[in-house]
Amino acid sequence: MSEAGLDAINAVSEGKLPGLVGLVITNGDPARVEGHIDVREDLLAPNGFLHAASIIALVDSLCGYGAMANLPEGATSFTTVELKSNFMGTAREGRVLGEARPVHLGRTTQVWDATARHEADGKVLALFRCTQVLLYAR
Repeated sequence: MSEAGLDAINAVSEGKLPGLVGLVITNGDPARVEGHIDVREDLLAPNGFLHAASIIALVDSLCGYGAMANLPEGATSFTTVELKSNFMGTAREGRVLGEARPVHLGRTTQVWDATARHEADGKVLALFRCTQVLLYAR
């Protein structure tokens, strides 16, 4: 994807949850969407670790941008109907990288898998899967 295309995707996030957590999309390819967030004080849980919802905001957003890039003809949007996450670790500082890939791209549903990793050591922080229902105009 071109730099202009990435700029356009990132601009859509401004003022919405992805923008609030600081999501930056770095690859908007329909077969692999990548991005990152930087760990900051306001994304931490009271215990000082990165809040699980911050990681979900990262990976679910990546899957959502991927779903939009893969809408079949006639579909106008999507909505998430199921998500599942497993957490293997957390972070207190640094950058969290996310990568999302499609598992199933159908006419009524899409299934996406995503991984969140701590950039400093490559450690997997979370595995994520979501199912999207595709929406069509009535």
